[in-house]
Amino acid sequence: MNEIQAGALNVAYLDVGPTDGPTVLLLHGFPYDVHAYDEVASSLVAAGCRCVIPFLRGYGGTRFVSASTPRSGEQAALGADLLALMDALNIEQAVLAGYDWGGRAACVVSALWPARVIGLVSCEPGYNIQDIANAGSPVAPEAEHRLWYQYYLHSARGYAGLEANREAFCKLLWKQWSPTWDFSDQAFSQSVQSFHNPDFVDVVTHSYRHRFGLVDGDPQYAAIQEKLAEQPRIAVPTVILAGADDGVTPPQDEEQALRKFSGPARRVMLKGVGHNVPQEAPVDFAQAVMSLLRPAGDRAGSGPRDD
Repeated sequence: MNEIQAGALNVAYLDVGPTDGPTVLLLHGFPYDVHAYDEVASSLVAAGCRCVIPFLRGYGGTRFVSASTPRSGEQAALGADLLALMDALNIEQAVLAGYDWGGRAACVVSALWPARVIGLVSCEPGYNIQDIANAGSPVAPEAEHRLWYQYYLHSARGYAGLEANREAFCKLLWKQWSPTWDFSDQAFSQSVQSFHNPDFVDVVTHSYRHRFGLVDGDPQYAAIQEKLAEQPRIAVPTVILAGADDGVTPPQDEEQALRKFSGPARRVMLKGVGHNVPQEAPVDFAQAVMSLLRPAGDRAGSGPRDD
């Protein structure tokens, strides 16, 4: 494990593979951690890639540099963290690959700083930048039901519940979001210590409150959030991976999934896979990354498609 100061954080991260290979940043989601990429990273390193896998703010060994920094989980902060890490590590360009919170960070950087991005792998919903201005609009009851944990975390009761039951809460989400993934107790135990970061509860609850406009963001990221409010299109080459059995983010239709991508984008449907795509389907995830490292003319299906 390595550590480096990057922006507001002292980031704990894995850095594996040849330093002169193409760089891939692998970004985990909530409630997961860097172990989601164990098999993906092994495949990419064998293919000659350098893989940088950070703990996001509020997870694992990553810590805030200052006690006075707001423990924000907003999307602008996640994107700023990723850009700051790339700057700190002198990474000029990389493939950005992530899901859930990590996919959001990757989408933010891809949309606002495309010159830094070789290509993007983002899991469903693909375009993972929140439209906070319209977050209060209700959706279908079945979809609302899937979001029970977000509404729970809006309350003081939810904050106390996550604080008291971090492991049980996260394990329940693993089960609900990946109903066809028979993960072992050992797999869960590898990640569970990451949820005991002292900032975990504050960052998580702020994230789910901010995305509904219920709390203010950190002022230092206000300019980024203003740009994200415009719902900028993503022009970098993109692969969207959709788990057909995702228990929280069910697959969209093709047109909806691709409408905010102005560059070459394709979508791959993965049968028997839930929300934690890299850990459930590591071969498919690694192949998606590698497809973005081929010369443009060699990329199979460089236009939109649904496998």
